[in-house]
Amino acid sequence: MTAHLDTLFADLLAAQEQSSTSLPPVHLWKPRLSGDMDMLIDREGRWIHEGGEIKREAMVKLFASILSREGADYYLITPAEKWRIKVDVAPLFVVAAERQTRDGFQTLKLTTRTGDIVIVDKQHPLSMEQFPGSEEPLPLVLVRRNIKALLSRNVFYQIVEWAAEMPGDESADGGQQLSISSMGEDFLLGSF
Repeated sequence: MTAHLDTLFADLLAAQEQSSTSLPPVHLWKPRLSGDMDMLIDREGRWIHEGGEIKREAMVKLFASILSREGADYYLITPAEKWRIKVDVAPLFVVAAERQTRDGFQTLKLTTRTGDIVIVDKQHPLSMEQFPGSEEPLPLVLVRRNIKALLSRNVFYQIVEWAAEMPGDESADGGQQLSISSMGEDFLLGSF
């Protein structure tokens, strides 16, 4: 089944591959920690340096391309330097979603503010995660290695519109669950 889906959605998977292969190999670079940088990626995916938002899209894309995560910490890494930065929720931010159906199978293509393309599948799961200070779980997708993206509110509502209701887990409250299918996998969005 996986091979069939890979063939069926080969064009979308190729776009995802092209998006990720253009990135530098930060996972291979092992410089020592240079220190902490006054850089914050806020909840909306805005990059804030020394209190001011970085407005140049090319600069933000460059920084996003050298982003790495170790445990709960995020870093900007070059072959010679490693700077720790702060991230409110997730360093990337999904701003667009596209749904395609072929031969009865559905796939979701997500695009981040920095141009990353992600096909939601087993290797790039969509999940709901609880964060301190957040009343409700937040929707995130694994983009690359261990870097996740928060879905914008508009994108999440769009995906909820496409989702299907399923009977709830009998061990829980027995209510309904909302899930979305992509590349033959189901991803739970919540219970009600």
